[in-house]
Amino acid sequence: MGHALTTLRLILGDQLNPEHSWFLKPRADVVFACIEMRQETDYVLHHAQKVIAIFAGMRDLARLLKARGHKVHYLTIDDKTNQQSLTANLDALLAQHACTHFEYQEPDEWRLDQQLQQYAHASSIECAMVPSEHFYTTRAEVATLFDGQKAWLMERFYRQMRTKHKILMLDAKRPVEGKWNFDHENRKAWSGTPAEPVDKRPRHNHTALWATIEAAGVSTFGAPAAADFAWPLNRAEALVCLKDFIEDALPHFGDFQDALSTKGWRLFHSLLSFALNTKMLNPREVVEHAQQAWLEQKISIATAEGFIRQILGWREYIRGVYWGKMPDYGTQNYFKHTTALPKWFWAGNTKMRCLEQSLGQSLEHAYAHHIQRLMVIGNFSLLAGLNPEEVHQWYLGVYIDAFEWVELPNTMGMSQFADGGVLATKPYVSSAAYIDRQGDYCKGCYYDKKKREGERACPFNALYWDFFDRHRAKLGDNFRLAMVYRNLDKMDEQALEALRAQANKTRSQLESL
Repeated sequence: MGHALTTLRLILGDQLNPEHSWFLKPRADVVFACIEMRQETDYVLHHAQKVIAIFAGMRDLARLLKARGHKVHYLTIDDKTNQQSLTANLDALLAQHACTHFEYQEPDEWRLDQQLQQYAHASSIECAMVPSEHFYTTRAEVATLFDGQKAWLMERFYRQMRTKHKILMLDAKRPVEGKWNFDHENRKAWSGTPAEPVDKRPRHNHTALWATIEAAGVSTFGAPAAADFAWPLNRAEALVCLKDFIEDALPHFGDFQDALSTKGWRLFHSLLSFALNTKMLNPREVVEHAQQAWLEQKISIATAEGFIRQILGWREYIRGVYWGKMPDYGTQNYFKHTTALPKWFWAGNTKMRCLEQSLGQSLEHAYAHHIQRLMVIGNFSLLAGLNPEEVHQWYLGVYIDAFEWVELPNTMGMSQFADGGVLATKPYVSSAAYIDRQGDYCKGCYYDKKKREGERACPFNALYWDFFDRHRAKLGDNFRLAMVYRNLDKMDEQALEALRAQANKTRSQLESL
């Protein structure tokens, strides 16, 4: 009798799904590896809460697996044997356990996929990659659908997903209520009523873990909030968060999903993206819960459709764009923007109230909702001509739910238009008027939302018109921007010159805005 084959199975920090088929029953010949390492904390500067949440989640999953009888080798960030690199640690673990097989779940980030593929290719033992069992689609599905097409329209993909998975459908071809999209009904500003739901998320004291992370020399930014930590630790907690969201917040999510308010930072958003992107939750169960709430008449069709589209449509589509366009997607720079991020991106101290609010919230909670990310921070970054790769690295680091597969296309494509229109049909930019319409951010601001010129003029206004003026050669023929260019053409040369001068002055003084 030869000794039993030993397989090492790697669990990455965003693969915290205890229901994966790997874990159905303990096997004597399998050891699971969970590794905290500087390679992963250091590839960009991360928000403190992101590092804490992922390490805490990994440690909790390891405890659960051990309690279920699985063998787990857990390398903490401060373990003396930790070599802080994935390949060096794998070499050591495979040797230590005399393994003859190595398996890993499909990584969601290009750099880890490449690293593990190369490792497997060079290895002398048998290696295999298995599905993560998380997404509705395969990596290549979106690219196959849009093969040979310049623009990859999300709406077409979304309708196919609804049909294929029978979500909010009357029959094989028709959507319920006769419409696919209710987006126009989801744009109300929030006055304070209905009240923002109570934050019922479970709290944890992670001060010991945070001390370990700091002692290990990991650099972070943002508030660690370690003593009163509000992000879920595991699937059980994430399921409670899902239930609370469906009951307390989802009924009003549709109406106010685009609202900006100084009176509430969560409003009616789910805050489930961290649990989803670390795979504590499965997208199918989230979509099914939302559909069920509509079937039980607890929420409107506009709310159900708007929320489901973000998960069944947008989330899967974005991932498909990522895998279809990498590795070049992260280095594109359609407008040749090169300006460095102002230092206040890391401190939140700016006189622009909308940015002070959105950045301050991001630094405090490692979270902001899509309008804050896209139409405040992203809008300013594009208008000011910030380097899109730097913008991408900031987004990837600051948000607790940001993993490159979902963050990169959102930032480079949707937010910064750095891909020249593969993902978005036009740049998502606006003057102060849009931000003011969405809520109360302009009230009490140092800058005047109505002014285009002068010391107190809102920087968004001159930057907005100057952006379209400067990029006419690239954007002038875009049918979705016809109205913008008609308005620009109505301005006399003197007015245009004044706007250019104001915009140039603003861009030269970004640090003091």
